[in-house]
Amino acid sequence: MRILYFCILLCLTSSAFSQKNASISFEKWVSLKNVSAPIISPDGNTMVYTLTSTDWSSNSYDAEIWMSREGASPIQLTRTGKSSSTAAQFSPNGRYVSFLADRGDKNQLYVIDLNGGEALQVTKEEEGIGAYKWSPDGAQIAFSKTEADSKRDKAIKEKFGAFGVEGEEYKHAHLWVVNFHPDSAKMPVSKRLTEGNFTVSGFDWSPDGKSIVFNRQRDPLINSGISADIVSINLSDKKITPLVANPASDFFIRWNPEGTAFVYTSSVNDSITQFYKNNRLFVYDIATQKSREIATDVDENKNVVEWNSNGIYLIALEKTKQKLYVVDSKTGKTQPVSIPLDIVGTVSFSKQSDKIAVLGRNHDGLNEVYIGRMNTELKKLSNSSAQIANWNTPVNEVIQWKSKDNTTIEGVLLKPSNFDPKKKYPLLVVIHGGPTGIDFPDPAPGTVYPIMHWVEKGALVLRVNYRGSAGYGEKFRSLNVRNLGVGDMWDVVSGVEYLNSKGFIDTSRMGSMGWSQGGYISAFLTTNTNMFKAISVGAGISNWVTYYVSTDITPFTRQYLEATPWSNMEIYRKTSPMTNINKASTPTLIQHGEFDKRVPISNAYELYRGLQDRGIPSKLIVYKGFGHGINKPKERLAAIWHNWQWFNKYIFGEEEAMPVD
Repeated sequence: MRILYFCILLCLTSSAFSQKNASISFEKWVSLKNVSAPIISPDGNTMVYTLTSTDWSSNSYDAEIWMSREGASPIQLTRTGKSSSTAAQFSPNGRYVSFLADRGDKNQLYVIDLNGGEALQVTKEEEGIGAYKWSPDGAQIAFSKTEADSKRDKAIKEKFGAFGVEGEEYKHAHLWVVNFHPDSAKMPVSKRLTEGNFTVSGFDWSPDGKSIVFNRQRDPLINSGISADIVSINLSDKKITPLVANPASDFFIRWNPEGTAFVYTSSVNDSITQFYKNNRLFVYDIATQKSREIATDVDENKNVVEWNSNGIYLIALEKTKQKLYVVDSKTGKTQPVSIPLDIVGTVSFSKQSDKIAVLGRNHDGLNEVYIGRMNTELKKLSNSSAQIANWNTPVNEVIQWKSKDNTTIEGVLLKPSNFDPKKKYPLLVVIHGGPTGIDFPDPAPGTVYPIMHWVEKGALVLRVNYRGSAGYGEKFRSLNVRNLGVGDMWDVVSGVEYLNSKGFIDTSRMGSMGWSQGGYISAFLTTNTNMFKAISVGAGISNWVTYYVSTDITPFTRQYLEATPWSNMEIYRKTSPMTNINKASTPTLIQHGEFDKRVPISNAYELYRGLQDRGIPSKLIVYKGFGHGINKPKERLAAIWHNWQWFNKYIFGEEEAMPVD
C-alpha cells in the first residue's frame, strides 16, 4: 500500500512540473549536461574534457573537468565547490593538468598530478588571472591579469565617490610569469613581464621558450580589437619587438612546430566591413619578416586549431555542416579532412603521436567527445545523447526556397515524429541571432524557446538561416548590408509562403520569435506585417538610432548600414521597426536583460511604449541583473515559461499558469 501511495505521489509530482501536451519538463530540458573542450595529452594516451551540468540550488551552471586514460571510461578529475573548473591544459610532459578555478579567492591557476593527489594552487593574485600558457619546458607558466586599482584610483574614489568617464572605464591586462615547482611547499612568486599603456589580449610562448608573442591593443574595450598588433617580448631583457602592424586588426593564432613561422588572422586595412566579411589568414616568416595569405579557397570564416608536420588545420562552416580542413603551409591551398560527423566542433592533436581528440555531433544527436586517429573510426568516450534517448524529439529537415529577390534561402523545418502532410499544423518561426549565426538540425534545440515541446504539442517550427547567416559564404553574409530587416523579412515571409504552398500549415495560427538579431527581425515583423498571431522579441533592436548611440559595438551599425544617423537618417528609418509602429497589430511579448550593453534596454522600452500607446496587447518582461543573455537556469526557466504561455494563448488558445508549488 505504501509503495502504491508513493507511485501515485510521484506521478502527481511529475505532472505538476510538466507542461500541457509535453512529455519532458522544462527543468529536465534545461538540466541537460553537455561536453566541451576536449584536450589530448602530448603522448596521446590521456584526454580531458569539460562537462557542464545545471546546479539549481545555486542557480548556476557547473563546469568540471573529466579524464579518460587509454580510452577507458571517463572519471571526474576536478570538483570546485560553488564555482567551475575551466581552461584545462596539459603540461608539456603530460604529467599534470592545469585549470582555472575560483575556490574562494578569485580565479586562480591550479595544477593536478595525474598520478594522484590534490590540486596544487600555483597563483594567488588579488585580481585573479585570465588566460595562461605553459612554457615549452614546463618550468614556467605565463598568464595575463588585469591591473589593480592604483593609489590614485583609490584616493579619487574615496574623495569623490563612484563615477565613470565613457570610453575610459577599463584596466589594462598585462603578462606575468610564474615558476612551476611541484615539490615546493611555498606558493611561487609571480614576476611581471609587460607594462605600459596597452592591453595584452592573447599570447603564446615561442617553441624555443626564449620569447612570448602577444597581441597588443590600445585598451581592453570590445571595439579596440581593431587596433591590435602582434609583438614579441624577449624574456631575457624584456625587449618588445613589433612583428605585424597592419592599419587594422592583427591577431596571433599559432606557431609552426619549428618556431620559424606563425599563422595569424588580420583585417589588414579593412576597419569598415569586418563584421560580415570573411576573416583572412596569413603566415608570417620570422627570417624574412614577410607574410603571405593562405586558405583563400575557403569562402567562410576560418578557425585554426593546429599547425603540425602535416599542415595547418582549420574548421569552417559549409551550410548546415562544419568541417575540418588541412592547409598546405607552402601552397596555402586547403583540402577537406574526413571526420564522420555533421558538425566538427574542435579537434585536439597529440604532439608525440597521431592520436586526436574531437568534439562534435551528427544532426540527430548531442555533442560528444571522441578519441582516435585521423582517417580511422573514432571511439566515443561520452554518452550525452543517451540523455534524450527516450524523448519524443522532433524530426529535422533542411529545406530550401527562393526569397523575394530570388536568393536561395535554407532553413531547418522541425516536424512531429508522426507528421502527416495532409494535415494543417500551427507554425512557429524561430530566428537566430547574429546576424552571422546559423541554425543546425538539432534534436533538442536550446535557448529560451521550447521548440521541442511545441513540436510535440502539434506544431511545426521553422528555423530560418536568413541572408547574413554564416555557412553560406561572404557574398550571402553581405546581402543584408543596407538592407537589414527588409531583406531578412523577405526571407522569413517567403519561407512561410513556401510551406503554405505545400499545404500543411495553418496560416491562421502562426507565431515568430528570436533573440538579439532574431529579436530585431521579430520586431521588424511586428511593425511591418500582420501575418502572425503572436510575436516574441528577445533583446531586440527597435530603433537603429537608439541602438547606435548606446550599444557597446557601435561600429556594427555603421558597417551594416554604411552610415551614421547624422549622415543618412533615411537608411536608419528604413530599417528600424519603430518607423512603422502605427502599422503594428500583432500581440507582442518583449524580453530583455536589465543591464544589456549589446542591445541596451531602451530599445525594449521604446517598442513597448509604441505598442501600448496603440492599444496592442503587449508585455515587457525585464530579467533583473542580466545582460544580453539569460545565463542562469532559474531565469532561463522563467523566460521559457513566458514564451510558452504567450504562444499557447495566441496560437493554441490555451491558458496555462506557471507552476509555483
